[in-house]
Amino acid sequence: MTNMGLRRSVVLKRRPSGEPTPDDFSVVEDSVPQPQPGEVLTRTIWLSIDPYMRGRLREEQTYAVAIQIGEVMTGETIGEVIASGSPDFVPGDMVSGARGWQSHSVSPAAQLHKIPKGAAPLSAYLGILGMPGATAYAGVTEICKPKAGETFVVSAASGAVGSVAGQLAKRMGARVVGIAGGPDKCLWVQDSLGFDDCVDHRSLDLRRELQAACPNGIDGYFENVGGAVQTAVFEQLNPFARVAMCGMVSQYNDKTMPPGPNLGFVVGKRILIQGFIVTDRLARFTEWRAMAEPLVADGSLVYREDVIDGLENAPDALTGILSGRNFGKLLVKVANEH
Repeated sequence: MTNMGLRRSVVLKRRPSGEPTPDDFSVVEDSVPQPQPGEVLTRTIWLSIDPYMRGRLREEQTYAVAIQIGEVMTGETIGEVIASGSPDFVPGDMVSGARGWQSHSVSPAAQLHKIPKGAAPLSAYLGILGMPGATAYAGVTEICKPKAGETFVVSAASGAVGSVAGQLAKRMGARVVGIAGGPDKCLWVQDSLGFDDCVDHRSLDLRRELQAACPNGIDGYFENVGGAVQTAVFEQLNPFARVAMCGMVSQYNDKTMPPGPNLGFVVGKRILIQGFIVTDRLARFTEWRAMAEPLVADGSLVYREDVIDGLENAPDALTGILSGRNFGKLLVKVANEH
């Protein structure tokens, strides 16, 4: 195989202290690698930016292995096969499963999944048809289990996970209230997603506004944020409420974890609180995609994307998602599709 040029990668230069900055990363170049038997070379088109990435930058291991200094930053991608050492893939195939903030990746063929052409935009397979959508599906259907007439609340309601979680709960008959940052996001949550109400978490009196939006209390809560938002919600949980703990983005940059709420009420109200990681439920990805693809195609399942151009801007994009600067699923466009 002839030389295929240079690969660009974003590597961790130093561990962030608090909020990550672009100076914590470096862009490096090397030769585009060649696939060995059983491997596939892809060029990255889309890179997903997600809040969980902050945890990978900590020295201590959380539920996944930490990124080491000098190592390529991890992240889900959509790419085009440009060389293959596997009979299952040919140049021109579009695939998900390759990982890393880099322009080209060599991956074991067994880790890759072909993306059907024309079913939906490629970028959707990193958002509503990818990990965020499957996360919302698992948390809503397995843990929150909203029922007709109940009140379901979701934080980060305009984000990639929260927007889907609320739409699913609405389809299941619940009254859905979102919590989002700013009037533009709240308006989109109500007008485009069809939520019954949306509360701005920047409000001067979040508790009062949330209580007004949920006069009958809260039966199901999809947690993405933590902090003051969680405190306001927990105060209004009904007996037998269910809480899906998906993320706590408000404290991901904290050097030490803040003191938690007094959970003594959990016993008296018989509340179910369950943390979950969607990768523990890999079968849900296939199930969700089969269900959601036609809904995305006919426009009945709504999503929004926030696109940043250029691999070198991925570090700034990560800072943005941790501060709530993005509006919708955050993606980096690494290269053109054709």
